[in-house]
Amino acid sequence: DVCGAMSQGQIGYMLQQQLKNELIRNKISRPVVTVITQVIVDKNDPSFKNPTKPVGSFYTKEEALKNAAEKKEVWVEDSGRGWRKVVPSPFPLEIFEGKTIKRLVDSSCLVIASGGGGIPVIKEPDGTIRGIEAVIDKDLAGERLAEIVGAEVLLMLTDVPRVFLRYGKPDQEELKTVTVKEMEKYIQQGHFAAGSMGPKVEAAVRFVQKPGRRAIITSLDQAVSAIEGTAGTQILS
Repeated sequence: DVCGAMSQGQIGYMLQQQLKNELIRNKISRPVVTVITQVIVDKNDPSFKNPTKPVGSFYTKEEALKNAAEKKEVWVEDSGRGWRKVVPSPFPLEIFEGKTIKRLVDSSCLVIASGGGGIPVIKEPDGTIRGIEAVIDKDLAGERLAEIVGAEVLLMLTDVPRVFLRYGKPDQEELKTVTVKEMEKYIQQGHFAAGSMGPKVEAAVRFVQKPGRRAIITSLDQAVSAIEGTAGTQILS
């Protein structure tokens, strides 16, 4: 939780400064603000007993098994790219600063929030909160944030230009435009790995349940084209 808070502050500062500088260069007067965001999770979330979120660098199978044995950690093979440590990734129930973020957005602020999925916290019986060690999936937390601010489009960036079926295999198939029902079928068929593409697809499906919404999954270099509807995987209701 503390590491997440440090990352939010550091990366938020860099994004906030560069966004503001770009606005100044284009003679646009608009405030930019970073909100250190806490996200409430359930202390009894099953992920605490079954960690699935890959973090850190990729290792060989031999290195991973050695670390698992020596450090009592859980390691998994990640989509054919190598082995990574996995940690608990509880479902985001509520963004603690949600109402404040909504007010900032409504007042025309550019808001940087929910960085890294937010800082995981749990509620105590007396209503106070405290941090807990975990990594909340940034896409599921982003979907929560999109709901709060009333977004019509949810754009999720990753390191591939589109979502693929049978990713990494000779017969892999890219998805361009799909409906939520089609995507739900692909999820049930087990096409998307937990902790990587799985949460992105789940977040997209949750978001487009309401008519008129659109979710997009693509790479950073394709972001503008994807918003225009000519790139990425477009998930529609």
